[in-house]
Amino acid sequence: MSTQPSSLSHPAEAFTRSGAWRHGLRYGLLGLPLAFVALPLYVVLPNHYARSFAAPLAALGAVLLAARLFDAVLDPLIGRWCDRLFARSHRAVLTAGAASAVVLALGLWGLLFPPMSVRGDVTALLIWAGLLMAITYTAYSVASVAHQSWGARLGGTEAARSRIVAWREGFALVGVLLAAVLPGTLGLDATVTAFAILLALGWWAWTLSLAPTVGQPHTPEGGAARLSPLRQPRFQRLLAVFVVNGTASAIPATLVLFFVQDRLQASTQTEPAFLAVYFLCAALSLPLWVRVVGWLGLARSWLAGMALSVAVFVWAATLGTGDIVPFLIVCALSGVAVGTDLALPGALLTGLMGELGERGQREGAYLGWWNFAAKMNLALAAGLALPVLAWLGYTPGARDEAALQTLTLAYCLLPCVLKLLAGGLLYALVIRHEPAPPAPQPLKA
Repeated sequence: MSTQPSSLSHPAEAFTRSGAWRHGLRYGLLGLPLAFVALPLYVVLPNHYARSFAAPLAALGAVLLAARLFDAVLDPLIGRWCDRLFARSHRAVLTAGAASAVVLALGLWGLLFPPMSVRGDVTALLIWAGLLMAITYTAYSVASVAHQSWGARLGGTEAARSRIVAWREGFALVGVLLAAVLPGTLGLDATVTAFAILLALGWWAWTLSLAPTVGQPHTPEGGAARLSPLRQPRFQRLLAVFVVNGTASAIPATLVLFFVQDRLQASTQTEPAFLAVYFLCAALSLPLWVRVVGWLGLARSWLAGMALSVAVFVWAATLGTGDIVPFLIVCALSGVAVGTDLALPGALLTGLMGELGERGQREGAYLGWWNFAAKMNLALAAGLALPVLAWLGYTPGARDEAALQTLTLAYCLLPCVLKLLAGGLLYALVIRHEPAPPAPQPLKA
């Protein structure tokens, strides 16, 4: 295994030059299988255990929640461990990535196809699932944090950093689309096989990608680099925006099928179309947002995405029974808006770590807490939206107007309130502290 050395002061600048697609492919491809496996782990697995093995929903839900909490709590520790691997060598990071990939592939296979000896005993089945999920989620987190840290350590300008993240997240969206289609069309056997092949290809491409240069420690903010990430005021401010905005984005993801089935009363055959349009438009929007970054800067481009999301969901609140085509447009435009959530916060974090003197030193520590927050966003969204819906009188399958209006408020308007709050925080805590943006330049391909 080998990586390409670079004589550039910032290897990331290669992503803005001729032939940048090769660098993007080599680094970003691993994002595809890592996103691919997330859907079977978080969405397919619960339904598979309930239907195929008659696992009780309450007990299964408790096991899933415990495994996810275990995974989230480990992320900061995994981040610090990845920093130590980078301090040793890039080869050590790639070796850890290879080991975690093997464990991840075997773990997914073991979860979807538990041994016959445990299938007939619910307790044994749940113990098997809990232990294997803890191992598999840990392997997933190691691979994810190491891969993200690698990209963060490349450094570079705002445009370069946004391109690096966009390549990774673009491939991730392709992975989500594949994972949404394969289990229902080719079955779980083919899904696991495809995942293992894609994971091997992604890791191999990663070994050929540009290697980060070794960072030189410096403390431009009076020793700030010695502080824990959670004690860095600037990281606290950016993390607050990320959490509020992430919760706003996670609520519609939690409630979308309820809205489609009850508010729109759409057929189940249309549900894949809604999801496909959303993810496809999110992927296609990434090059657009990368161009906009060169014009507005990272933070202001993210703010523009938040504004677009609010406008789209205000319109969605006016939809009702049978509004299939308008909701497809909502899915398309909200997918475009979410492109900023995918590419820009991570690029902002990379820049912040460089300004704090952490580049090449402690990216893993920051990304560990960042991933912890991202996983908590999903839990917070479900913990906020579902109880509010129940408290206000909505139950799945409801058809009375009061209940449907409650669903609309939760799906459309609650995220708007949180997005506006996130936008206000972004402006007050981040944009106001930035230097004035340069004069707008013509957009270039």
